[in-house]
Amino acid sequence: MYLQRRNRITRRSAAVRALVAETVLTPNDFMVPLFIGEGENIKTEIASMPGYYRNSLDITIKEVKDLWSMGLKAVLLFVKADDQLKDNTGKEAWNPDGLMQRAIKEIKNAVPEMLVMTDVALDPYSQYGHDGIVEVDKGTILNDETVEALTLMSLSHAAAGADFIAPSDMMDGRIGAFRKALEESGFSDVGIMSYSAKYASCFYGPFRDALDSAPGFGDKKTYQMNYANRIEAINETLQDVTQGADIVMVKPAMAYLDIIREIKNAVTVPVSAYHVSGEYAMIKAAAARGWLDEEKAILESLTSIRRAGADLIATYFAKDAVKILSGL
Repeated sequence: MYLQRRNRITRRSAAVRALVAETVLTPNDFMVPLFIGEGENIKTEIASMPGYYRNSLDITIKEVKDLWSMGLKAVLLFVKADDQLKDNTGKEAWNPDGLMQRAIKEIKNAVPEMLVMTDVALDPYSQYGHDGIVEVDKGTILNDETVEALTLMSLSHAAAGADFIAPSDMMDGRIGAFRKALEESGFSDVGIMSYSAKYASCFYGPFRDALDSAPGFGDKKTYQMNYANRIEAINETLQDVTQGADIVMVKPAMAYLDIIREIKNAVTVPVSAYHVSGEYAMIKAAAARGWLDEEKAILESLTSIRRAGADLIATYFAKDAVKILSGL
């Protein structure tokens, strides 16, 4: 009597495991989120994200050059607006001389081939910390008025040289509005990476520390998705694709691997996933206490996201992953 199939044969050594691996990570899989603040020669560590920083633009340029030299080809930009620029219109978001617009221009001048993707939402510019314009007396977020503001924001990013706008606001109908405006304004080559399935998650906390963008009242559950829902994610994503999204995103990633797979099965455009700040912080905290091996946790986590179906991953571990993969 003998076993007709010995499954362990293809696991017996590192060489054979690598040969038959179904999922492989490379630098081409990663987008690097960058936090940018005003000033010069300022590097501020984010307390809830050990080892990650909000940098002034001059340091950001050096960082982008370093990323490119490592083989990383895409950055996702977020800016921290000064408090005096925040209001309930978000008008600083489309200031042609604003921090985001200057950052886009300087990064493209420094590393022209780097793909520059830009966050489109009003929360960094809102006195209330919400992604849209607030109807103050009711405490609600105005959808259509916000889309109009975000359209101006998107056009200003395109004019500055962004390769992709990345709307994270979750307002209804915004992808169609952005695509129409980009086409009519001569920016037909600017892409849209839509946060199509962005859930109202507790895992965003450290990110809000990085940009001082926590909501001043209530929460974001009237526009971000209920984490109990699956079919809703498919519906929203299909709508975004119909309206002109070039890439769709699921956010967060690790707690939503099932959603990534559902979206991957439903669409034919690239699928991205955001390995968010809370997921980063959990690994960092556990590793600092010796509860897990940080490098192994990084690779296993990112591989799980790719295995679930993500073509691209926005992750704060991008540099670490490239160093681990290259044996540095």
